[in-house]
Amino acid sequence: MARLIRTDSQNVDFVFLIKQLDDYLKITDGDEHEYYNQFNSISVLKHVVVAYIDEKPIGCGAFKEFKTTSIEIKRMFTLSKTRGKGVATLLLKELENWASELGYTSCILETGIRQTEAVQFYKKNLYKIIPNYGQYIDMDNSLCFEKNIAK
Repeated sequence: MARLIRTDSQNVDFVFLIKQLDDYLKITDGDEHEYYNQFNSISVLKHVVVAYIDEKPIGCGAFKEFKTTSIEIKRMFTLSKTRGKGVATLLLKELENWASELGYTSCILETGIRQTEAVQFYKKNLYKIIPNYGQYIDMDNSLCFEKNIAK
């Protein structure tokens, strides 16, 4: 079973995992990678969760405030060798719980249409498709989601 820690964007294991994520996204985003990448600075992330198995970092996720009542899920990633083992679900639930503890009532996020595994994952975790928001409004390859986490 994975062990989760709450941390921030200075965590060296988070930085390592984000490098892997960015390498993956360069391929899947293609020509649009630079556009999307400008919105993925980790320096603004104060709420980060890293997953470990056998003390090795295997996955991560983060959030930042979007509005006073909602957060935006950012930088979700698991190493390919650990996919399909429920790690991403553990990470997402921990981010949702942390946000709820801080008084937020909803989560939003954006993923690429070409990241079909991510699209299926968020639907499975009860995220609903919403109109594209913010910088993603005119991006045909973006898909935005929202979930109510109010208790």
